[in-house]
Amino acid sequence: MTGFNTKLIHGQNVNDNQTGAVNVPVYNSSTYAYPDVNGKVRWDYARSGNPTREYLEKQIALLEHGANGFAFASGMAAIHAAFAIFKNGDHVLIGDQIYGGTYRLINDYFKTRGLSFTAVNTQDLEAVEAAIQPNTKAIYFEPITNPLLEVTSVKAIAQIAKRHNILTIVDNTFLTPYLQQPLDIGADIVVHSATKYLGGHSDVIAGLVVTKTEELGKQIYFIQNALGGVLSPENANLVRRGIQTLSVRMDRQQENAAKLIEFLSSREEVAKIYYPGIEGSKDHVVAAAECDGFGGVFSFELRDDVNAATFINSLQLIRLAVSLGAVESLAELPYEMSHAELPPEERLAAGITPQLIRISVGIEDADDLINDLEQALTTAIRSNKVHILKQNFG
Repeated sequence: MTGFNTKLIHGQNVNDNQTGAVNVPVYNSSTYAYPDVNGKVRWDYARSGNPTREYLEKQIALLEHGANGFAFASGMAAIHAAFAIFKNGDHVLIGDQIYGGTYRLINDYFKTRGLSFTAVNTQDLEAVEAAIQPNTKAIYFEPITNPLLEVTSVKAIAQIAKRHNILTIVDNTFLTPYLQQPLDIGADIVVHSATKYLGGHSDVIAGLVVTKTEELGKQIYFIQNALGGVLSPENANLVRRGIQTLSVRMDRQQENAAKLIEFLSSREEVAKIYYPGIEGSKDHVVAAAECDGFGGVFSFELRDDVNAATFINSLQLIRLAVSLGAVESLAELPYEMSHAELPPEERLAAGITPQLIRISVGIEDADDLINDLEQALTTAIRSNKVHILKQNFG
């Protein structure tokens, strides 16, 4: 069984029962009986292992070509586990464009517990190498940043890391193993917010970690079992089910994204569009070389004379919400929403302006999404003209 789509559907059997069920059942039991006092059991207590969760953990390891997979109660719990393998005095390089929740975890939690961090532009390979210190243990980054969709070469970063005998940790949420398998091009640990594309339906919170080696797997498992932030059997089943349709959903989302970008490119109200699928940029060159697609998220800036808040509040089909990667299309203002935890000066320095809109494209009919964007642009322009008239004539 080698085809990716076949692996999505069938995963890897955990040999949990003899009923003939085509899907692994949801096991709600918190504890498991021993055959006798000296008996050896595969599962004993649900925090340490659960058949439903194990199926998902084996499946994500299979899809990412890793040695071990681990399922957590959220994406942040998964990221926490990846950082928790380091100890007091260790130093970690991080991308300067990372998820706001990761930023908070690093600055308000791990820094207070003895880890040190240096933020660096991971597109600048010389800067990355120059930032490595004698106590540096890892480089952590997102290959496609949020919300500006800047692309970093996993292969190039991993080559630097290996020269210095440090780990490469990649957040693969935006691309998923369908579009990129970072472990194959040098990464050591991959994390996912499975809440997004892997779950795919905005109905589950989950996180996943995959390790390249058994040794790293043992370290992650210790954190998972000791701290206990495990994914419930019910939610593991929802992610398992979502994974089965990952490729068909992402194909449609990418197809829709291309159509929406083509429409917005023709609108004079749009100042700039950010998407690695657009040719002519260094982001496109790297993504085309290391990925099998460009994802279903893009962002764009409205001209300064177009009210971004009015535009986004006028959307009717596209929902105003944070998160991404689900079957429904979502829009947000990163400056006010997903990245509001960053200080204003850092948001602006990172290119996250009040005019920036991020769209997570769903699987609706593209024409309906385009019509929604068009009417919202019209409303925003009309509102701005009324505002100008009121200013001029009181």
